[in-house]
Amino acid sequence: MHRIVIIGGSGFLGQELLRALSGKAVVLDMVPSIEKCDEFIQTDITKPIDFTFSSGDIVIQVAANQYHNKVPRKNRQEFFDAVNVGGNRNILAKMKADGANSMVFFSTDMVYGLPQYLPVDTKHPQTPFGFYGKSKIKAENLCCEYREKGFIITIFRPRMIVGKGRFGILTKLFKLMDMGLPVPTIGSGKNCYQMVSVSDCADAALLAIKNGLPNKEYNLGSKNPPNVRQLLKTLIKQANSRSIVLPTWGWAVKATLGIIGKLGMEMMYKEQYMIADTHYVVDISDTEKELGWKPKHNDEDMLFAAYKSYQEKK
Repeated sequence: MHRIVIIGGSGFLGQELLRALSGKAVVLDMVPSIEKCDEFIQTDITKPIDFTFSSGDIVIQVAANQYHNKVPRKNRQEFFDAVNVGGNRNILAKMKADGANSMVFFSTDMVYGLPQYLPVDTKHPQTPFGFYGKSKIKAENLCCEYREKGFIITIFRPRMIVGKGRFGILTKLFKLMDMGLPVPTIGSGKNCYQMVSVSDCADAALLAIKNGLPNKEYNLGSKNPPNVRQLLKTLIKQANSRSIVLPTWGWAVKATLGIIGKLGMEMMYKEQYMIADTHYVVDISDTEKELGWKPKHNDEDMLFAAYKSYQEKK
């Protein structure tokens, strides 16, 4: 019987994977897992991996440096590459040395950049706006190199992962709602900004394993997402907030965010705001047909679940 090893298992998606697996997994991470697991091993993947893989192990790689308040202003590419590229290289090398060759790797839709056509499929050109997307392309390229060495690696490219316990950039939105202040959109808000539920991502990983880990890339996103304006109006109503949705001129907001960022007071990162007013939906048809995956949660429900958990934590 194979063993599941979750790299980055103490993070948002890693903890959801543990819940889906009823704790039947080994976790490698820097911080202890809150959810129960078979074994926790404190591991810094930017250094040589001090863990012995078994030949039958299936590795789910969700560890990554992402955008948060501690992203350094200087040497940002090095910040993202250290974990997302160097860490992934260390994991793959140690797996090969130990005779393991099976992985589920979570990348990002940010590898695509500005959509050139819709829906965005996995063959879409890769022209990311920033350092995170670029680092994930490099990580994917490493996976492809190891496929040529006999590895079987399923790569997932999820849209923004949302659900209970997800805060990050959403914290700014939730604070405005709590104070009853207007919630500005970037642009008119008539575009769709697709998301994906954290539990649907976990389901996709388990289905990939069940289907023998196809050596392919798959998109993950919700089904029939509403436009941003309607999504926010629904959330405000569900939260009993007095806020209203306030459309803006997208070009002006993005230019302002860019200037503020250069002054060292970033409110959003370029990869976050450059497509905020763009109709962006990924093609999930291959994921549905080949893995038997169906997104169970819509954007409204997953966003409200995040808001409720924010309230509980606060």
